[in-house]
Amino acid sequence: MATIFSKIASGEIPSYKIAESDKFYAFLDISPLTKGHTLVIPRQETDYIFDLDDALLAEMTVFAKKVAGAIKAAVPCKRIGVAVIGLEVPHAHIHLVPLHSEGDLNFSNPKLSLSAAEMALIAESIRCKF
Repeated sequence: MATIFSKIASGEIPSYKIAESDKFYAFLDISPLTKGHTLVIPRQETDYIFDLDDALLAEMTVFAKKVAGAIKAAVPCKRIGVAVIGLEVPHAHIHLVPLHSEGDLNFSNPKLSLSAAEMALIAESIRCKF
C-alpha cells in the first residue's frame, strides 16, 4: 500500500509542489511551522531515512540543499532549518523550515493555518526561485 507521500508525489493527492525530479519531490507542509515549511521526499518508499542507500541519501541531501536555497530566496528568514523526525509518516522525509529564531523549529509549536490562496502563492514564489 502506497504511503500518503507517494500518493502526493504521484499526483493522486494534490499538493503545493515546490520541485521534483525523477528521484525526489518537494512540497509545502500543509501544517507548517512557518511560511515556506517544505517537505522533501524520495520517490522510493523507504520508512527510515537512514535505510536509504548512501548514494540516494547523498542525492536527496543535495536536492534538499537546492530547495532550501529557493526557499531562502523567496521567504524572508535568517536561515533554513533542517529536521528529520520520521515518526509522523512511514516515508523518509526532510523538513526544511524558514527560521527567524531557534524556537521556530520546535514541532510542539502551534501550526499555521494558511488559506489555499496563500499556500499557492508561497509555493509559486519558491518554485520560481528553484
